[in-house]
Amino acid sequence: MIDISELDERALEDILSEPTDATKEIVAGLNGDIVVLGAGGKMGPTLAMMLRKASSGKNIYAVSRFSVRSPKDSDKAVRTKIERAGIKTIQLDLLDESLYSQLPDVENVFYLVGMKFGSTGNQPLTWALNSFVAGLVAQHYKNSRIVIFSTGNVYPLVDVNSGGASEETAPDPVGEYAQSCLGRERIFEYFSQLHNTPETIVRLNYANEPRYGIIVDVTRRILNSEPIDLTTGAVNLIWQRDALQFIIRSISLAKSPPAILNVTGPDTVLVRQLAEQIGQELNTKPKFTSREAQTALLSNASFCFSMFGYPQTTLEEMVSLIAKWVASGKTVLNKPTKYDIRNGKF
Repeated sequence: MIDISELDERALEDILSEPTDATKEIVAGLNGDIVVLGAGGKMGPTLAMMLRKASSGKNIYAVSRFSVRSPKDSDKAVRTKIERAGIKTIQLDLLDESLYSQLPDVENVFYLVGMKFGSTGNQPLTWALNSFVAGLVAQHYKNSRIVIFSTGNVYPLVDVNSGGASEETAPDPVGEYAQSCLGRERIFEYFSQLHNTPETIVRLNYANEPRYGIIVDVTRRILNSEPIDLTTGAVNLIWQRDALQFIIRSISLAKSPPAILNVTGPDTVLVRQLAEQIGQELNTKPKFTSREAQTALLSNASFCFSMFGYPQTTLEEMVSLIAKWVASGKTVLNKPTKYDIRNGKF
């Protein structure tokens, strides 16, 4: 078990970005270099770092706006952190097609571009980032192998006792954010079929690490004596390092038409029980409001586990580490998951 008292952000990211031997083997088997597009977000830096550690003799590029329009100290720090890991960064706005000549010519692409928070009230930009950019990138990298980050939000809400939506479940997204994410998938799917581009679409929910995720959200509410709304009474959780392992390995599944891969944890986690477990770590009794609905946004990752094995980090380990990190006042990203929003308005 990790000793939280000795852990700072740099040490945390070193842990989160450590590849397994299986991940190293898949990356070693790839021909050519690798680019991570949209590398400045929550998971992008750690993904790029894991690829750097897993690769040998390959160039790893990280492309992001890094706040092109309004540079901030935090974005500069993210870029510096990525470069310190031996990754080449490129500051570029992927909405500007005239800049695409600056992109590296690589055989392997991890596509993390997207917008969720603030999508309500700014729907045009949401659709531009989540769907339009996909078309530009799909055409530019038509001769590459592409892994596309998507979301379990493209699925409908399902019965909490169903085991979750599988890759065979027909998408039925709720709200414009989720609709635009399905748009991203369809655009990549179209160009995959047009150019025979091998692709994997990863539908992820929800990754957790000590600075963000559902466990952070619930922990902070308990610490602030805020009631936890139980309407969304069940969720899926996965440790970020485990999620990144699956996402990187998913490039081995890429095909045309695209492969679909759900990435999440193996359990349907009841929010009430999760909060009580966190409360035990904090020696604080959580407060609740509302009653559990019969449906929730849940995914079934059985296919992923059949291909790559089960996550290495248990729910109990996640809860203990994250609750202690947050309670100790260490850095969090202040990017709530909004997992309990049921109308799709983020």
